[in-house]
Amino acid sequence: MIFQLGSALLDACVLAVLNRQDTYGYVLTQNVKEIVDISESTLYPVLRRLQKDNCLTTYDMAYQGRNRRYYAITPEGRNRLNYYLNEWNVYKNNLDKILFGGNGQ
Repeated sequence: MIFQLGSALLDACVLAVLNRQDTYGYVLTQNVKEIVDISESTLYPVLRRLQKDNCLTTYDMAYQGRNRRYYAITPEGRNRLNYYLNEWNVYKNNLDKILFGGNGQ
């Protein structure tokens, strides 16, 4: 994709995936990669920032003798996701008006 993915939109994508279910880093990366080109090295700073902002929490679960770190969205994370979704709708509608004409519906 030629369009840049800003940090707020990347945060929104991560929160949206985690809003469906808790998951660990590799699966989260694969889910986001279906839409945008992102590496794990790009994703982990996003996860740390969202955790620092109380949007995510983590817990470990054993899997085949090793621990996997799972990420879960918090109530603050859901609030932030709702804010991002509202802002996205405004942004998308305004872009649609410019790109396609009309009222953006």
